[in-house]
Amino acid sequence: MAKDNETALSGDIEVGKVRRLQKRIDTNSDIIDGIVNRLVSDYCKPLDEYMTFIKSILDDTTNPPNDKELDDFTLNIPVLLYFTGEAQEALGVKEDVAKAVKQELYNEIYDKSTGTIADKTAAAELATQNEYIAHIAYQRAYKKIKLRMEAANETLQSVKKVISRRMVEYEVARVDSGRIGGQ
Repeated sequence: MAKDNETALSGDIEVGKVRRLQKRIDTNSDIIDGIVNRLVSDYCKPLDEYMTFIKSILDDTTNPPNDKELDDFTLNIPVLLYFTGEAQEALGVKEDVAKAVKQELYNEIYDKSTGTIADKTAAAELATQNEYIAHIAYQRAYKKIKLRMEAANETLQSVKKVISRRMVEYEVARVDSGRIGGQ
């Protein structure tokens, strides 16, 4: 625990060094994001396109979705989820392989390295950075696809609720129109 007269941080923060570090982190993150987004796009393209189509219909607030469009949504979203789920599992296999490749190289380098356990660990971690990044990219892509599938499923559930509400409204309107002119 720091004494009252000591600061928690070292005396001088090198702002330039921190900014360079941030730039390096941002640059590397952008590279990894690009890899992840390419993977997600490859596996989610039909689902993404259909969800964009639905959004364009919903954005037109002067013309709410008609019954035919809602039926289309309820029929197409599950089919797209089926194929996206299959693709997600294929991506999961690649993630597992990437992890195994990383671990295999790590073990190889660790065994060939000399020095203390810490020296061997450092050498193995340094030598497997690219494999680690590839594994992380597949892992993140898998999670992003899962989130998109969950969002599409939520959309499907919402569409079903709208259809149910409309069915009740149509039924009420049908019953009420039969009462016109008589009690």
